[in-house]
Amino acid sequence: MSLPRKKALSFKQKNIVNFIREYMDAKGYPPSIRDIAKGCGVSSTSVVAYNLNKLEQGGYIRRHGEISRGIEFLNNRKTVYVPVIGEIAAGAPIPVPDSDVGHVITTKRLEVSKELIRGKQNIYALRVKGDSMLDALISDGDTVLMEHVNSAENGDMVAVWLKKEQEVTLKRFFLESDHIRLEPANRHIKPIYTTPHNVEIQGKVIAVIRHIS
Repeated sequence: MSLPRKKALSFKQKNIVNFIREYMDAKGYPPSIRDIAKGCGVSSTSVVAYNLNKLEQGGYIRRHGEISRGIEFLNNRKTVYVPVIGEIAAGAPIPVPDSDVGHVITTKRLEVSKELIRGKQNIYALRVKGDSMLDALISDGDTVLMEHVNSAENGDMVAVWLKKEQEVTLKRFFLESDHIRLEPANRHIKPIYTTPHNVEIQGKVIAVIRHIS
């Protein structure tokens, strides 16, 4: 049986589709009609139901009426959305997700291939500011995908909140006797030596998306 031919989406329908995708990526299951109404700023659930019917008729989704959250995308999506929550820069700690990326307050989302995520959870994106990791092929303006972790092994590339200095930095992590060495990948920049209690690890780099000007 052939799928219905897709029709152009209205602005409201695009918002609903984007919300459903982000919700499913964050939660692992579809939203309810009330979730969609709240998430998209729609005052009436009947308006949501109407637009879901239009999306189904247009070949974008399939609805299973016997299931309360029975929404299924008809295309096999190979991408996910991750929140972009700031820059690697001085000034404030990164508001990393603790248990659910859906709880991160941000209006910016980045669509990336599932192959980059490799099944990992609690992923977020950061814009790189500066060239301290230039020799690791990470330049100013690039985007790094981070896995939210609070510990690291020697050699891991991590985002670190330096408590005393009140700044965030992207470096390779090395624990050496009674101190921590944060190693840049740029021979013109010196390592940072600090104490363990001054370091709060906020994430580990799992992929880099190059910025091409």
